[in-house]
Amino acid sequence: MSRVAYVNGAYVPLAQAAISIQDRGFQFADSIYEVWAVRDGRLYDAVEHLARFKRSLEELRIAAPMSETALILVIHEVMRRNRVRDGIVYLQMSRGVANRDHVFPPASVKPTMVITAKNLDRRAIAKRAELGVKVISVPETRWARRDIKSVNLLPNVLARQAAKEAGAFEAWFVDEDGFVTEGTSSTAFIVDAENRIRTRGLSHDLLHGVTRAVLLRIAREHQMTVSETPFTIEEAKAAQEAFISAASNPAVPVTAIDGAKIGKGWPGPVARALRAAYLGA
Repeated sequence: MSRVAYVNGAYVPLAQAAISIQDRGFQFADSIYEVWAVRDGRLYDAVEHLARFKRSLEELRIAAPMSETALILVIHEVMRRNRVRDGIVYLQMSRGVANRDHVFPPASVKPTMVITAKNLDRRAIAKRAELGVKVISVPETRWARRDIKSVNLLPNVLARQAAKEAGAFEAWFVDEDGFVTEGTSSTAFIVDAENRIRTRGLSHDLLHGVTRAVLLRIAREHQMTVSETPFTIEEAKAAQEAFISAASNPAVPVTAIDGAKIGKGWPGPVARALRAAYLGA
């Protein structure tokens, strides 16, 4: 089945979907995005993702072109047309099309909105969580407003490529003080020697992960100790467990960092329990 995209009010075949070369997302990365996981035909954490999407728009002063209710209807229609049962919905919105100029265009310029959806290999995702993944560390090279879900992802791309070339799945950014901020497309967690689930607290330094927030809530509901404090790569290497989270990869264990085995070198009980609770298993 050929895939379908939503582009500025029209549903079009993905192969024919297009935007202007003068779109500010293309020319300036003046654009934000959001990703929802779809499992068994259900949009996961829909309200929380909408709230983050709205916040990113407000931070960049981009006006939403439709109500949240209308947006959800469009998202579900894109899912339906693409027959997505287990996968992701991707939404990207830019400030719109205008003559190239660093300053904002007139308010009459309408934002560009694109929505796509696709199925993912559910078995491959489950196997990744079952076996765990490897991570490498890289210096933090990104801009100072990582809390905005901007498409300005070149440092993430370069870091993720470095991870692939090193035989790893993910890369963790490390700031100038030696503390882990987050992964290229995931939140970083450890379970320390005191059995505390640790992840960096929210600030402009990292994306406010929706799956992160849900996992922390689940942990607290299950009387697990949570500490929103930063940790170093050395602390991570010495941890009992480490794991990552993202919309499509909730609580995936990390078995090695920079070649150093984490814990016993296989997925630990905390990550497994959080993943099972999140997925309702």
